[in-house]
Amino acid sequence: MSALDPPRFVVDVMLGRLARWLRALGYDTFYDPLLEDAALAEQARREDRVLLTRDVELTRRRGLTALLIRDDKLARQLRQVVRELQLDDARAFTRCVECNAELVDLRRSDAAARVPPYVFETQDYFRECPSCHRVYWRGTHWEHMRRALRDMEQHDAG
Repeated sequence: MSALDPPRFVVDVMLGRLARWLRALGYDTFYDPLLEDAALAEQARREDRVLLTRDVELTRRRGLTALLIRDDKLARQLRQVVRELQLDDARAFTRCVECNAELVDLRRSDAAARVPPYVFETQDYFRECPSCHRVYWRGTHWEHMRRALRDMEQHDAG
């Protein structure tokens, strides 16, 4: 990973909700709750990923870039990662929150039969996961995420 590349993550079993948020922000985030610590550490090393964990012992393994997540509350976890790794939302809405694949544009006409009628009537821009085929749009969930990030920035500035 060069200094210009965004960080990529491996997230341990205790941080599944954080993994979804990082994906929503557009960061490549590997999460598999079935993997043991040794496999997570090896994947982080092999793929030059930052390991996010609540396990102090896991952060002590050699050859890892790891961040010990100090809190058990999601909002504070996200605030810590965003602040300490200087993340932003410039890539938001580019990854599937479920499977981490990069989203692709979906023609509005192709979305018609795959989203609720109200969503189709009120949205113009759709994206699709090429892996699990979920359809995404910038609805209320998107606004909630943006508001949460703005609140974090204001909290950190104040």
